[in-house]
Amino acid sequence: MIEYILATTANTFWVENSWIAEKVLMATWETLYMVVISTFLSYVFGLPLGVILVTTSDGHVLESKGFNRVLGAIINAARSIPFIIFLILVIPFTRLVVGTPIGTVASMVPLTLAAIPFVARLVENSLKEIEWGLIEAALSMGANAWQIVSKVLIPEATPSIILGMAITTINLVGYSAMAGIVGGGGLGTLAYYYGYQRYEDLVMWITVIVLIVFVQGVQTLGDKMVANTINKRR
Repeated sequence: MIEYILATTANTFWVENSWIAEKVLMATWETLYMVVISTFLSYVFGLPLGVILVTTSDGHVLESKGFNRVLGAIINAARSIPFIIFLILVIPFTRLVVGTPIGTVASMVPLTLAAIPFVARLVENSLKEIEWGLIEAALSMGANAWQIVSKVLIPEATPSIILGMAITTINLVGYSAMAGIVGGGGLGTLAYYYGYQRYEDLVMWITVIVLIVFVQGVQTLGDKMVANTINKRR
């Protein structure tokens, strides 16, 4: 009798809440899509900026103090703006690029723009960890600036850059949740419109669990990639 009651209760619960699984799967896919594409684009633009910040710094291979200060000030200014405000500020640009400020594709514009200066600083810090002796050795053998970057800086900083990519991805997960509040799609939209406004606590908790699993997965993957990269050098 007890088994029958439990089975009936479980079946009723599943029937009444089957829509949650469908919504969560769709929202999870939208979040993955936003975050992965935004991370990739942010490194397409942020990685070169980080390299420029390092190579134009005082005493480096492309030293240009004035340019370095201006670029650094612009990057710092962009990083100073809270994402929720930045999201609103770039609405005209988002509309210009994709035709609408709402939706999953539209959210990738502010996500990418917000992540670029963050990536630039992460890359800068990674490259600055490289011993100057390696650069001097390459210069003594006649290497030019491009060869210094492609043969010394990037290869030596690869493990640190990979870890930075994991950190960027995790940050963008949080940013995507904020974008969801203004109709950006993904798990943020699901949690806000269904979990908060409709008082569906189950939706809220499932969203939190999915986000935790996603973040743990990204960090674990990043750690394994770094370990593999280091082992290949030995």
